[in-house]
Amino acid sequence: MTNSHGPLAGVRVIEAGSMYAAPTAGRMLRDFGAEVIKVEDPTSGDFARQWQPAHEGMAIGFARLNSGKRSVGLDLRRTEGRDILKRLVAGADVFIENFRPGRMEAWGMSYDELKATNPGLVMTRVSGFGQTGPYRERPGFGTVAETASGYAFLNGWPHTPPTAPPFGFADSIAGISAAYGTAMALFNRGRTGVGSEVDIALYEPLMFILGDAVLNYTSSGEIMQRHGNASGAASPRGIYEAADGGWLSIAGSNQAIAMRLFEAMGRLDLQTDERYATNEARMANNESLQKIVSEWVAERPRDEVLEILEKFEVVAAAVNDSSDVVRDPHFAERTLKALTGTALGNEALVPGPILHVNDYDGPAYEGVPTVGEHTAEVLGDLGVTGDELARLVADGVVSG
Repeated sequence: MTNSHGPLAGVRVIEAGSMYAAPTAGRMLRDFGAEVIKVEDPTSGDFARQWQPAHEGMAIGFARLNSGKRSVGLDLRRTEGRDILKRLVAGADVFIENFRPGRMEAWGMSYDELKATNPGLVMTRVSGFGQTGPYRERPGFGTVAETASGYAFLNGWPHTPPTAPPFGFADSIAGISAAYGTAMALFNRGRTGVGSEVDIALYEPLMFILGDAVLNYTSSGEIMQRHGNASGAASPRGIYEAADGGWLSIAGSNQAIAMRLFEAMGRLDLQTDERYATNEARMANNESLQKIVSEWVAERPRDEVLEILEKFEVVAAAVNDSSDVVRDPHFAERTLKALTGTALGNEALVPGPILHVNDYDGPAYEGVPTVGEHTAEVLGDLGVTGDELARLVADGVVSG
């Protein structure tokens, strides 16, 4: 299940998380060697198992985030179920949960209560608005985070409504941030022997990314607006259609690159034209410059445009769909990994770890657990006997 050479080898994680954000944190830790035990409802499991798209009855998103984890089916609405969870957490290094703030305290599982029996525990808590503040008790999903943070307001074109992304953007960023916070807490525990409580609100990592908008408003009173594919900070930048209908991005986001772009286009005159000679001037004349770049791109097929831009070291790339990503030799060598042993087929690929460590090859993605698939073995490690397990299953406390 884990790679013993990973930097987190030997770390045991109990993940009582559902949907995307908390399970993303669990996958990040598992990717680098941690053992992750996923606690989910014994009947329905993580609701992400029911999300679309799905293939052969397996939800794509669930498979991507939960391969290599062990599943324990546990009814946390029952006192016996919560008692078993407490026993699991007592022997863990990390406990990840994404219940609404106050739920764990009502169950007698606040951080103070848990660390009384496990002082080194890192408790990572993911919620819509965080464990503190006036909104702490509000429910939250990624869509709410994407709107509340200011992201949706800035995403889209001036003439279109604010736009949320069609995928779990906020959840993924929050999950990665939660893994980052967990790793910091584990590092600090290595120095002090004491664990920490890590508090992640879904909206905060996005608000950090959008921090320029907040600083701009509080310093100048100006509310940043939607700019479509332009950046609002540098020009030329955008997505352009080539002669063959292919799309590509160009980012002339600093002075040297903008000058090289003009050279690649055969338009040295633009380098000294007062309308385009500096970024400030280019931003003031962005509409006319975008028209010039768009017309140049539109005269050539995409591959030719990209070849020219690469020759002149202009920052550019194809606008890839999923088939382009899978066929790309760079991504095949560095990023994409096989997901084997599932109903998704032998050709299934997933993006691997989000970063690379020189002395660690990364994990294998083999199989996706069924609900409660590992209940018997995990509870057996707690000393639960066969007879006791049979009773718990009969009573609906666990599945296995």
